[in-house]
Amino acid sequence: MFRNAAVVGAGAALGATARLVSTMLLGPDSIWVLLAVNVLGCLLHGACRPGPFLGAGVLGGYTSFSAFALVLVRAPWGDAALYLAATALGCVGAWLLGDSLAARGATGERS
Repeated sequence: MFRNAAVVGAGAALGATARLVSTMLLGPDSIWVLLAVNVLGCLLHGACRPGPFLGAGVLGGYTSFSAFALVLVRAPWGDAALYLAATALGCVGAWLLGDSLAARGATGERS
């Protein structure tokens, strides 16, 4: 149990660092950069079907519920509502797309 926690914790540290670097490079004050990071993380989670290190660890640290909550509290009401809807639809949609791509790759389907 403690080994698994250490593995996830190490992955989370890497993911959080990657998120920080991404937001610093792309726009530290932009809620839309955070949205893009979260949607990308969900897409990768759905497509890769990762284990504890990459899934709960790296991708869990890369995407950020706490930053999402902070944006909702600090943004003007209209921006917060739009961001909430975009995050919910974008992240769930990205995960479903990634999962679909992973399933298609696993079965060898071609379009």
